[in-house]
Amino acid sequence: MNSRSIAVACALALVGLFGPSEIRAAEGSRRTIVLDGTWQIAEGTMDAPPARFARTAQVPGLASNAVPPFESPPGPRVADRRAFPQKDPNRDAFWYRRTFRVDGPLPAIARLKVRQAMFGSKVILNGRDLGVHAACFTPGYFEARPALREGENEILIRVGADRAAVGPGVPSGFDYEKERYIPGLVDSVELILSGTPHVLSVQAAPDVASWSVRVQAILRNDGPAATARVSFTVREAVSGKAVGRAEASPREVPAGAEISLDARVPLESCRPWSPEDPFLYVLEADAGADSVRTRFGMREFRLDGPTGRAMLNGRPYFLRGSNITLYRFYEDPECKGLPWDERWVRTLHQRIKGMHWNSLRYCIGLAPERWYDLADELGILIQDEFPVWHGGDGWSTWPRELGRDELAREYAEWIRERWNHPSVVIWDASNETKHAELSAAVERVRGLDLSDRPWDNSYNPPARPGDAFESHPYHFQDPAFRLADVATSDQVPQGSPLHNDGQHAVIINEYGWLWLNRDGTPTTLTNRLYANLLGEHANVTALRRTYARYLAAETEFWRSHRHAAGVLHFTALGYSRPDGQTSDHWLDVTRLEWEPEFVRYVRDAFAPVGLMIDAWADDELVGEHRSIPVAVINDLDRPWRGEVRFRLLHDGKAEHEQGRELIVPALGRATTAFTLSLPAEPGEYELEASLLGSDGDPVRSVRDLRVVTPEQRRARLGLALGKPATASSNLARDGATSPAAAFDGRPDSRWSSEFSDPQWLAVDLGGIGRISRVELLWDPAFGKSYAIELSADGKTWSEVYRTDSGQGGTEVIRFTPAGARWVRYVGKARGTNYGHSIREFRVFP
Repeated sequence: MNSRSIAVACALALVGLFGPSEIRAAEGSRRTIVLDGTWQIAEGTMDAPPARFARTAQVPGLASNAVPPFESPPGPRVADRRAFPQKDPNRDAFWYRRTFRVDGPLPAIARLKVRQAMFGSKVILNGRDLGVHAACFTPGYFEARPALREGENEILIRVGADRAAVGPGVPSGFDYEKERYIPGLVDSVELILSGTPHVLSVQAAPDVASWSVRVQAILRNDGPAATARVSFTVREAVSGKAVGRAEASPREVPAGAEISLDARVPLESCRPWSPEDPFLYVLEADAGADSVRTRFGMREFRLDGPTGRAMLNGRPYFLRGSNITLYRFYEDPECKGLPWDERWVRTLHQRIKGMHWNSLRYCIGLAPERWYDLADELGILIQDEFPVWHGGDGWSTWPRELGRDELAREYAEWIRERWNHPSVVIWDASNETKHAELSAAVERVRGLDLSDRPWDNSYNPPARPGDAFESHPYHFQDPAFRLADVATSDQVPQGSPLHNDGQHAVIINEYGWLWLNRDGTPTTLTNRLYANLLGEHANVTALRRTYARYLAAETEFWRSHRHAAGVLHFTALGYSRPDGQTSDHWLDVTRLEWEPEFVRYVRDAFAPVGLMIDAWADDELVGEHRSIPVAVINDLDRPWRGEVRFRLLHDGKAEHEQGRELIVPALGRATTAFTLSLPAEPGEYELEASLLGSDGDPVRSVRDLRVVTPEQRRARLGLALGKPATASSNLARDGATSPAAAFDGRPDSRWSSEFSDPQWLAVDLGGIGRISRVELLWDPAFGKSYAIELSADGKTWSEVYRTDSGQGGTEVIRFTPAGARWVRYVGKARGTNYGHSIREFRVFP
């Protein structure tokens, strides 16, 4: 509830979409009229309200939900996602209108609060212009007392129809992967009435070790000079029991001045807030002429650089979770009024908890205030990310007009709105953006937070030892990547233009790059990946199974090696559209029904006591003996002891089974290994390791395993496997080794030419044979224009294929069969600034 007042009984009782909980009542000298509910809405210009209002819309909500709908939908699809301005050609603004009553004598102070208005807000009360608040995502306060009347009042609020309404110097939610920017009043509108001196804000900073809370109230006096006295009372939120009281030392407040009053409130008892026990308190601040209540939790959170751990209430704590990309969901056809439906939002966060997740990043977008209330109540740690995404070197869209002054102003408004939420544990200044103005703005405002939460500043260096290093290690961004490549991947997260120097705790808050739309089809970013993994015509069942099992395996990898303080997958809520870039995992987002394969595999990968089969090979030879490592991790603050079971399955039946007792220390890791004799019969098998989790449910790690004969392996990898190779040049760095690496059967190795054109790579098959197909598995540095040539003697060459439109990834090249001993790739032009880089060059008869 964060520094917002809980109203006394008002003559007007307006119930918003979030229900009666938004009508807040308490003893005291402040009353708050919540203006949520049905408003009139009309489109028009920025300059003046329209003469006629023929539609209604819910507040909070989006203009696209107007009844009847606008003929031209608000937030039309943008022609160029990277462009600015992105102008709605049909209108400049939307105007909201309603009336309300204020009964009884008017108090000295009346402030109107517009919590979030996209894009910007202008308020007119009873015909009087109260001003403009350009920020789109933070609260705007408007002095309403000069225009307010006893009895009936009329209010109009204008919001810009598009991002162009606020201009490039104001953050407006630019997102490389959005196609619609829909305006609206997306959080509550409130009228706050009180005497003066009045409370502008109250902040609670818990000290768990000393069973006390530092409290600070900012007061303003709009009357004659006065002596300010503030008393503070702390109560248990549910029982109402008072557990602490204190008074701040009185201070004189001159007319028109603001002052800060501090006190420390000792508590009779202290029950720390955590995701496992989200216990809440209420802080009451009574200043005589004004009084407010705010909820808080006895929760301390920091990141410890030397150990790389998150610390919750003084103890190590691992973050497991996902992302909510709410502003993307706003453009989803199923969105409608769901983000303001109390039951739906609560159920969403309960589904989150049901995945063994204890944390979320509200990504590239701030949620309505009620979302944070629910995170407080249900016990979810929030990394709160301000809606700034403008990229880094080589792909930046940073507006030159956007500077530290505006950023700091909005960051300050954001911090004040959220600082009492125990759920909010990390301030996140931006997503994947490098710019000095961000760092400068953060330094200006970070002292406002008495709890001194850590900051995440994406592509900018962490400013302090306790700040986060953000990592987005997207293995499968390379469409040629295979699960087998995980075996040789760096266990220490990078995934950022910054080098991980090991001095800061790492938060992995995006990984995977395996998205499917809700209907099971690949997104625009994963089309080539799934074509490489499963072929061009894979069915939805195979796609969903692969997505779930690969994502689970990636999750196990990042969690099990213990180099990250948090592992948060991307994403639990977003959009789903045929031309979209990412998506979520819902079969039915309205009813909040997960896709079953996702739950079946990924939930286990996030279990507090989890495990990982540390075996990644695509296939193994029949009859061979293997030692299969299994790692078990324990996120609990107590040791875990139990049996780890290992099985080899074929057609769902166990062909081999072993069990072993294992003890895993609190917050620790243990490993074991199982000896396996592979079957004599080739076929498709499954490795499974399992244990009984901390909640009593089984937890599994699985890997597909193809058992093959030597002949089958040669047939799969082609005639060039292990054959001698030569090249025009060889650049042995950044993982590239030699020409032979393109013919070793391992996609995790590669050959790279020097960074110039032309280049070639040739293989000697050892004898003349029939050739009809070549497969090239590219590194991201691919050939754009190239040819395939054959030769009988390595001297005289004939061209059998040529293209000027190479796409990278995996390219299958077929041509008229011909006899040859030598096969050569001839690169005419590179597709990147790097070399011609081939992971696997396979040749088939």
